[in-house]
Amino acid sequence: MLGQVKKILEMIRFSHTLFALPFALLGAVMAWSAGSEIQPTTPVWMQLVGILICMVGARSAAMAFNRLVDRKIDAGNPRTAGRHLPSGQLSVASVLVFTIATSALFVGGTLLFLPNWLPLALSPVVLAILFAYSYTKRFTSMAHFWLGVSLMLAPICAWLAIRGEFVIDRPIDCLPACVLGLAVMFWVAGFDIIYACQDFEFDRDSRLKSIPVRFGIAGSLRIAAICHFAMIVALCCLPLAMSQVTETPQFGWMYWIAIGLVAGLLAYEHWLVRPDDLTRVNIAFFNINSIISVGLFLVGTVDLLFV
Repeated sequence: MLGQVKKILEMIRFSHTLFALPFALLGAVMAWSAGSEIQPTTPVWMQLVGILICMVGARSAAMAFNRLVDRKIDAGNPRTAGRHLPSGQLSVASVLVFTIATSALFVGGTLLFLPNWLPLALSPVVLAILFAYSYTKRFTSMAHFWLGVSLMLAPICAWLAIRGEFVIDRPIDCLPACVLGLAVMFWVAGFDIIYACQDFEFDRDSRLKSIPVRFGIAGSLRIAAICHFAMIVALCCLPLAMSQVTETPQFGWMYWIAIGLVAGLLAYEHWLVRPDDLTRVNIAFFNINSIISVGLFLVGTVDLLFV
């Protein structure tokens, strides 16, 4: 059983939770620091545990479902044929059970926020958006942006879980989380477009939809760069969005230095990946993006809570 669990965690690339989790936690820190007028209906530590459970459950369910839906496509792609389902290392039944179990874990995690009922009420909508992504590349080249929207939900849902009552009474209260979510959406869409360049020929021959198939590799890399520029613009707008929620100054000098570093890392990512050389896509995809997500969370948290 332990061997099976290890294979499932490898299949869903559990370590890639680093991409979305830091932004969910940053959204939570922003919500906690947005005003001392909040009287938590549940202890902060319980809210934190709830966010962690929901993030792990939702992402694991989404990845497992994606592997189930794409198993035949993966089998025909030389780059992915060795994955656990196409190669027979895992059965469809075991992955299906894992998908159901982690979906239940996600929904169960929302109960930790009661009496704030919003997370529980919206949990089916969130799962529907996450699962729908697996079908998008069959119908639209905008699939990369659907993936971005899926991860965009991380900071927004964390904010709603903590400040749900305020959002219901005053929808603009959710503006900071939405701005951070936009930054995440453009960031994810950008690096997913870069990642999809590896499968350009296979996707084209299989009649799958993607930005690289539609615009070519060179054009796709330019679109990815535009997405990452939009991410920086959104991050620059975040302090202004926070000012609409609280009169207390929030992000300071550390945050602006972090934005400059993120811009530099994104520029380096685009320097690594070129139309005639995609050999360093994995370095750009995992290493640099992990530094960006974890770094922004750490700097943002220190800036909000301790500076």
